[in-house]
Amino acid sequence: MAHQIIALFAEYGLLLVFLNVLAAQAGVPVPAVPTLVVAGALAAGGRLPLAGVVAVALLACLLGDLAWYLAGRRHGARVMRTLCRISLSPDSCVKQSELRFQRWRGRVLLVAKFVPGLSTLAPPLVGAMGMPLRRFLLLDGLGALLWAGVALMLGYAFAGEIDRVLQAVADAGTLALEAALLLLVVYVLGRWWRRARLLRSLRMARIEVAELADAVAAGRAPVVIDVRSVVARQLDERLIPGALLADPADLVAAVAALPFERELVVYCNCPNEVSAAHAARALAARGYRHVRPLRGGLDAWEAAGHAVQRLVAADAGGAGQGVDSVAPGTV
Repeated sequence: MAHQIIALFAEYGLLLVFLNVLAAQAGVPVPAVPTLVVAGALAAGGRLPLAGVVAVALLACLLGDLAWYLAGRRHGARVMRTLCRISLSPDSCVKQSELRFQRWRGRVLLVAKFVPGLSTLAPPLVGAMGMPLRRFLLLDGLGALLWAGVALMLGYAFAGEIDRVLQAVADAGTLALEAALLLLVVYVLGRWWRRARLLRSLRMARIEVAELADAVAAGRAPVVIDVRSVVARQLDERLIPGALLADPADLVAAVAALPFERELVVYCNCPNEVSAAHAARALAARGYRHVRPLRGGLDAWEAAGHAVQRLVAADAGGAGQGVDSVAPGTV
């Protein structure tokens, strides 16, 4: 049976590698590294051409990533928000990608495929930030070669051990398939449970858009704080008029001059207002007694027909009410 599996893989291995890697880069939750490791082991035994495996893996990566890059160039931050809403961890993936981009800039493409979730989000992110196509193809291609090369070399180096694993899987028959399906179910349930636990931990009173708008119209507006990251503001330059800008890492410093009895409203534009809820909890722990996230965030505010202004200050991450032009540029 093991020989039949290996023969099937040897005959259709290049197509299997291409389809598996393309699906993974498109965002389908199917791991591609095991396929590349097995392909590397077969290449070590002369049953697959190593150069051919590298070529099809690189082509699949570039095709999948190019589609996301072009979507980011065209639709900007909406692409990332859509990806995060349908992902297994929608409440943190955009924030993590933005933080890594803020540190690495365009070079994030060199390591993105080694970081779960970042692999799919990095191409539209750099596209939205205005990375030139030629630079994207160069960095993404190098990152794909590095990622695929590591997996293939692992398979090449441990070819004997992998052959024994394949033999064990073949001997196990349907039991191995059932075990694999069980592990997949456990993985999905685990991620769902972590998400549900996060949302439970962030349950707190929200302020509705209409309530905030009424307070502004009545001249008793609370202090409104935009707690998005610098990169998030560069991708989406909208903000609620008069909002104080406070990068999550500098939140305490940004509100240091505000008395603890002031009413504060914090907002973001992430799923479930998670960044805003985290910020509200941090401010409450600091001693602020009247702080609430804005339900629906920036998107809900604009959707209700209320005015927004565009970011116009030099430091998009610093505290302040006015901002300078920070349109996406070369990354």
